[in-house]
Amino acid sequence: MGKGNVKVVAQNRKASHDYFIEETYEAGMVLKGTEIKSIRAGRVNLKDSFARVEDGEVFLYNMHISPYEQGNRFNHDPLRTRKLLLHKDEIRKLIGATKEKGYTLIPLKVYIRNGFAKVELALAKGKKLYDKRQAMAKRDAQREIERALRERQKGSWG
Repeated sequence: MGKGNVKVVAQNRKASHDYFIEETYEAGMVLKGTEIKSIRAGRVNLKDSFARVEDGEVFLYNMHISPYEQGNRFNHDPLRTRKLLLHKDEIRKLIGATKEKGYTLIPLKVYIRNGFAKVELALAKGKKLYDKRQAMAKRDAQREIERALRERQKGSWG
């Protein structure tokens, strides 16, 4: 993520469970009105959100930013489509990857860096059900090994 003052506001925990993450990109967000205040307050939900490249621009869909309490008429639509800011060469790379190889763009986390709201986008490939099962079995086996090692260190195995 780089240097600077970083405060993670929201994370997409299911992303690594549902996708193989190939590459990550940092993108700025075009926000309206009181959205930044809601983001700073941590009122963001990345569940079911995704990004798409359209006409050489990247847009983020289904990211929920709760309306700001003191915002009254200046509030925004919580699920509106938001434009993401990336360099042209990054966008070109993403266009190629999403068109050809069947990759998807998934937001991994939203954070504030030096006062600006950023989103970490991942170029990801969906996992099949058997991949998920395999990953879960591997995790369970690792947990079992660690538990056995702890038991052995306690001296309960002679």
